[in-house]
Amino acid sequence: MRAIWKGSIAFGLVNVPVKLYSATEDHDVSLHQVHNKDGGRIRYQRKCEICGSVVDYEDIDKAYEEEGRTVVLSAADLKSLPAESSREIEVVEFVPAEQLDPIMYERPYYLEPDSKSPKAYMLLLRTLQDTERVAIVQYALRQKTRLGALRVRGDVLMLQSLLWDDEVREANFPSLETDVKISDKELEMSSALVDSMARDFEPEQYTDNYQVQLRQLIAAKLEKGDSIDTEETFGVAASEGEGGEVIDLMEALKRSLDKKRGKASAGSAAEGSDDGATAKAASKPRARVKKA
Repeated sequence: MRAIWKGSIAFGLVNVPVKLYSATEDHDVSLHQVHNKDGGRIRYQRKCEICGSVVDYEDIDKAYEEEGRTVVLSAADLKSLPAESSREIEVVEFVPAEQLDPIMYERPYYLEPDSKSPKAYMLLLRTLQDTERVAIVQYALRQKTRLGALRVRGDVLMLQSLLWDDEVREANFPSLETDVKISDKELEMSSALVDSMARDFEPEQYTDNYQVQLRQLIAAKLEKGDSIDTEETFGVAASEGEGGEVIDLMEALKRSLDKKRGKASAGSAAEGSDDGATAKAASKPRARVKKA
């Protein structure tokens, strides 16, 4: 990994030098646009609408327009902002983790100690662990002042950028103001369905099937060109949904529960069949003993 930022965490009078790394990466297949008639690559150019010239990045400034007036802001103007020049992640308070609404979470970053001795880093990490709190911080990154949460993941400090309060929209939906009656039976069946699907979360069990199939499709077209067979490539024909919206909620719950129970029974039967011979061998002696 390559550090994208260097600075320090200001924790009271304690200064913790750190390097910042992106904690996530995109696994999507990279595709570009082409002309469907001849396969020519589609490219976008930065053209000035006044002189028509193609403009290089280093010759581009930013601007703000209001009521017909335009203010041009150069890179030097933006760098002159006090917050932009700060290399400090300032701890402003410590809060219980459960008080942070997940909707506020944005991008995660790993923090690596950037000093000869990681003692100050480990002190902050252990303090967060022992107090079971999250540090709310403010910092500047990529021409924006940001709010963040400093927390522990495993044995590393993690900085999670947060949305500002006024960036989170309120969900004002008139449809949710309608009085809805839920029967005890509906709630009971819904809870039973939840129980039948309840288990510990193991993220490694989940796969991005679209990306897997996209790679299969690319490999097939590289090998056979446009004359590929979907069923041959993916093993099954394109599946169709069950169709139609189920109007009867109770019937939908019942069918869902029956389906889940059926899968569970099939799984149990499969597990039992693995040592079926042993079970039969063990059962015969017991039967003979009863007859005797």
